[in-house]
Amino acid sequence: MAEAVTIARPYAVAVYRLAKEKNALARWSEMLAFATAVSSDPQMLALNDDPNTPSSQVEKVFLAVCGDKLDESAINLIKLLVEYDRLNLLPEIARLFEELKANDEGVLDAEITAATQPDETQVNMLVSQLEARFKKKVLAHVKVDPEIIGGVMIEIGDTVIDASVRGRLQEMAYTLKG
Repeated sequence: MAEAVTIARPYAVAVYRLAKEKNALARWSEMLAFATAVSSDPQMLALNDDPNTPSSQVEKVFLAVCGDKLDESAINLIKLLVEYDRLNLLPEIARLFEELKANDEGVLDAEITAATQPDETQVNMLVSQLEARFKKKVLAHVKVDPEIIGGVMIEIGDTVIDASVRGRLQEMAYTLKG
């Protein structure tokens, strides 16, 4: 089976284009976040995964829970996802939508992983370098993972910059096995 991102991407692109056309990117962000929260609820997951529950029942319950939080277009998206048994893709659709929206706004999310908590000056310097490289505003999310031993690992979209000691050691080991 294809990866979730491969299946979710066309939905996210379609929703993004519709939201952009209607000048409703912020509204769609809210609706997708809410719908994702509903779809991730354990009771909703159980209902959706139950083979004895008809899709019409899943749709009815989902939309009842959402109430007036979704507009007509979002309701149609939910109906489509339920019809094709793809409601479980909603979190991935929302994530891809937010990526498209951020890219359009000229903002990139960077996940910076460091072995120890970097100070604010180090993070600001790294963000400046990333902004110069990508020519966009960068929002940094820092997390600590002592297993990388030292250095940093940066993920921006599909780009991974591995300047960690663990990464260098793995690279050396691979080269030596040659």
